[in-house]
Amino acid sequence: MSDFISDFWSHYVAVLTAAGIAGCAILLWVAGRKKVAARSDNTTGHVWDEDLTEMNNPLPMWWVGLFILTIVFSVGYLVAYPGFGSYQGELKWSTKSEYETEVARATRELEPLYAQFTAKSPEDLAADTNAMAIGERLFMNNCAQCHGSDARGSKSFPNLADADWLHGGTGDKIKETITKGRTGVMPPMAAAVGSSDDVKNVAQYVLSLSNSPHDSVRAQLGKSKFAACAACHGMDGKGNPALGAPNLADDIWLHGWGEQAIIAMINNGKTNQMPAQEDKLTPAQIHVLSGYVWGLSNKPQVAAKQ
Repeated sequence: MSDFISDFWSHYVAVLTAAGIAGCAILLWVAGRKKVAARSDNTTGHVWDEDLTEMNNPLPMWWVGLFILTIVFSVGYLVAYPGFGSYQGELKWSTKSEYETEVARATRELEPLYAQFTAKSPEDLAADTNAMAIGERLFMNNCAQCHGSDARGSKSFPNLADADWLHGGTGDKIKETITKGRTGVMPPMAAAVGSSDDVKNVAQYVLSLSNSPHDSVRAQLGKSKFAACAACHGMDGKGNPALGAPNLADDIWLHGWGEQAIIAMINNGKTNQMPAQEDKLTPAQIHVLSGYVWGLSNKPQVAAKQ
């Protein structure tokens, strides 16, 4: 209820709940007091299907008792547990606290398992079969949704199995990325580049940096205009890991390849976010996961250590 901007819905739910319980109690009271004139054969005179008659018998006491017990239980439940609008209940129970308790319990039980890996660097963990088996499950449960089960990513989701890293590919850098997350911002640069024709020329120059098919005349014209981009990507277009600026000369395209894709990036910019995992995973889990991710792009080195 706290997600709403006012207390209206909290009051709305509370009123409906109270009205429902009161309605049940009133219905029971009215049914118990109402007397229907009976005939000599103890029927009400209502007949269906020619011979189906309604008897004039009172409600069974066991049924009345269960009905009353249900009402009492519902009131007691709403006093103890949340359900009456935004009232949290005397026991202060919530699904969030239940979840956090279960996570804390699981963390305590798994601490001995992860303790054997904490003294190793992520690079060393990549050569540990047991650590990699655990890291793979962590990856499948927490990373594969974006990067794919093979870690090769897709458009706008980086490939973690190659050697191209926006912020650096060391074990510590990978751990930092997983822990704190990353927000990559490419601002719209069309105004700084110039006219739409200038933007097209810069796009051709960017294609030439990776020896992709390009218009050499336009690329030469766009070289001077690329100075607006060099502040982040460098004059050689090889990027800057400190800024998370991608290498434009390696023929790896995170948001799409070709003139139109590059023009769209220059005109519109792009914001990409890798969410922080420090509130979801323990430091020990992140440590093992970092070793697994590092090993994805360093298989020859791992094999040499075995």
